Parts: sequence; C-alpha cells; structure tokens
Amino acid sequence: MPTPSQPPNTTAAPHQALVLGIETSCDETAAAVVARASDGSGRILANVVRAQWEEHMSYGGVVPEIAARAHVECLDQIIAEAMAEAGVAFGDLDAVAVTAGPGLIGGLLVGALTAKAIALVHGLDLIAVNHLEAHALTVGLTDGLRPPYLLLLVSGGHTQLLIVRDVGRYQRLGSTIDDALGEAFDKTAKLLGLGFPGGPAVEAAAARGRAGRFQLPRPMLGRPEAHFSFAGLKTAVRHLALSLVPLRDQDIADLCAEFEAAVADSVIDRVGRAMALTEAIEGPGRTRHLVLAGGVAANARLRTALADVARRWGYQLKVPPPQLCTDNAAMVAWAGAERLARGLTDGLDFEVRARWPLDPDAPAALGAGKHGAKA
Repeated sequence: MPTPSQPPNTTAAPHQALVLGIETSCDETAAAVVARASDGSGRILANVVRAQWEEHMSYGGVVPEIAARAHVECLDQIIAEAMAEAGVAFGDLDAVAVTAGPGLIGGLLVGALTAKAIALVHGLDLIAVNHLEAHALTVGLTDGLRPPYLLLLVSGGHTQLLIVRDVGRYQRLGSTIDDALGEAFDKTAKLLGLGFPGGPAVEAAAARGRAGRFQLPRPMLGRPEAHFSFAGLKTAVRHLALSLVPLRDQDIADLCAEFEAAVADSVIDRVGRAMALTEAIEGPGRTRHLVLAGGVAANARLRTALADVARRWGYQLKVPPPQLCTDNAAMVAWAGAERLARGLTDGLDFEVRARWPLDPDAPAALGAGKHGAKA
C-alpha cells in the first residue's frame, strides 16, 4: 500500500480513439486501424493494402471500371484482415474514416458505401476524408510533426505545393498546369516500353544510365509563381526516342537518367520558389519543415535533390516511410482521427467527389470546369 511519502500514482493513461480507415480512390484497396491518444500521438495497429497492378498492367495504366470491380471483390476481406491484425472488433472502434475524394468515382463509391454501412450498423462516427489531406497529415502519425510546414505532394494524380497550417487549413502555392509528376513517369515508362507502374521502372533504368548524353528541357525554371509543368518534358522524351529508333537498352537507360535529372532540376527550382513565397507570407523562420508525400516520394534522386534544397533554405526534410507515401488506409484513418479529435464528423448523406481541392479559394492554375478547378 502507498505511504504518505509515496502517494498513489493517479496519472491516467492517455485515452485512445480507434479509427478504421478505408481507401479505394484509385487502384489500391486498403484498410487500416489507427489509435490516436489524447496527447496527439498515434500508432498504426494494422495497415493492409492490396495493389491491382496485375489487373491494369496490360493496359499501361489504371482502367477505372476494372479498379472499381476489384474493390468490390476484395474490400470486405481487406477490412476483415485489418480488424483481425489489429485485434479489435467493430464495437471497439470510435469512428470509420473513408476517402471521399478526389479520385475515381467508381472506386470512391465502393469505399463510401461500405463505410456508411459499417458506421450505421455499429453506431460509429463517420468521417469523409480528403485524400490529399490524408497525405498532408501523415507526418503527424509517423514523425509527430505538427503544422505549420510546407508540403510537396507528388503522386500519379497530383503535384502541388501547399502551406499546411492546421487540419482543414491549407494554402496552395503551386500546382501542375498539365500532367502530374507521377503521370509523367508512367507515360515515359509506357513510351519506352518499361511497363507499369512507371515510377519504379524509370528509376531502375536510370540507375544504369548517364544523364547528360541527351538534353531535355527543365520546365518552368525561374517562373515567379510556384507552378509545375511536365507535358513538354514528356513530349521531348518522345521526340528523342523516335529519333533513336531502334532503341538500344543503353539509349533507354540514358534517356531515363536525363529525364530524372530534368525532373529533379525542375522540382527543386519550384520548391525553392515556394519557400521564398512561404517566407513572404508567413514571415522568416515560421515554417522550417519541408514535407514530401505521395508515391513519387519514393524516387531516390528526387529525395536527394530536395534534401539539398531544404538545407540551403534552412529547412528540415521530412518524408514518411515509403509504404505510407503510396496510397494506403493508415493515412486515411489518421486524418479521420485528427478530424474526430476536433469534432469534425460527417453525416450518412455525404457525397464522393472526383475533384476536391484542399484550398478551394486558390485561383485555378489552368482553368475550371463544372466539377471545379482542373489544376
């Protein structure tokens, strides 16, 4: 028994909110369970991802109808695996979070309907998560990093630079005016016969090549805004490749090495511009972390280049582990947990969105259609 000189320990363990996350926005079917403590720290209890590369490989890209059907066929099993791995039952959960956009409508509907059913049957809070916000907040789960910070999001569908101020508060500084960077990798790989997904294939070929043999453009260098463009770079690769037909293996490797070099030069110039804009907006020294997220974050050359530019500007580069940079449900569950902690939940009537900008007030980089800004 405790004595007067040794009072009992009355410090309670932090309360944990358990959130199931569901991700079906493109060609990964994923479910995860994340715990968020009242002190803001988080743990991944389970993170199950099923990729669909084999279904789409022969087409050289993602086919929306095939992706949606694959989600229907395996989502229930993926959720069951995640729950079993986490060792929890639905009654233990506090909420279910699901990617509600942006993404392919068919896949989004599969995830949303499943999440709504789980929430309704088990009386759970429901959270509609923006896929981009899930990427933006992942460093809070992996590194305990809190805003503000500068985010470079580079994936197959998105290339953006944003100031992350808080959950739900973002300012977009730059976006691509044409292709996303991941799309440029995929199209370059398809053009050179390297297969799908293109990012890893181009990187592997570039490792055997020599940059400098060919000359490719560095799009947008020196521009006053922080936008990106990759369509012209992709077209330049095509013209070079056609001039070399029949292509030898070394030609392909050297083209990939030069493509990677051009991408790195363009991206670090744009990031440097975004850092200058951030200093002007936020004030010197307010934002001192550069966060890299999205599937293209796995590219080693790009990471090295960004580490260099971060050092030059006095920033620290933070990159989540590779498995949390590509699409996954742990990031969705974490974004849901962060929103739940702030009382930001949704009703069963929420609708999925093909386009869903994090900063809806930012002017469109290229133009807008009936579904919102194109870029």
